[in-house]
Amino acid sequence: MTNPIIQRLREQLGQGKDSPLLRFGLGSALFNDKAHAEAAEHLQACVEQMPDHSAAWKLLGRSLMALDEKERAREVLNRGLDVARDKGDKQVEREIEVFLKKLAKDPN
Repeated sequence: MTNPIIQRLREQLGQGKDSPLLRFGLGSALFNDKAHAEAAEHLQACVEQMPDHSAAWKLLGRSLMALDEKERAREVLNRGLDVARDKGDKQVEREIEVFLKKLAKDPN
C-alpha cells in the first residue's frame, strides 16, 4: 500500500506545484519508506532549486549511503557541511560530521 503522504506529494508535483520544500518533503517521506533511489532524485532536485537547504544535502547524502554510493555520498555530505556551516546550522553540521565519520571508517 502506498504511503498516503507520498501519494499526496506526488499528486502535487504532478499538478506542477514543484518547489524545493515539496521536493524535500517527498524525498524525506520516500527515504523513511526506504525508497532511497527515488528519494535521492527528489532531494537532488531540492538542492538544485535551493542550494542552501542544508537538511536536504544531509538527507541526500544519507540516501546515497543507503544506495552504497559512498564516493558521491562523501561529496554531497561535504557540500552539505559547507552549507550548514555557512548558515550556522549547528545541528545539521553535527549530524553530517557523524555520517562523514561513518564513511571514513568504511574501507570501500
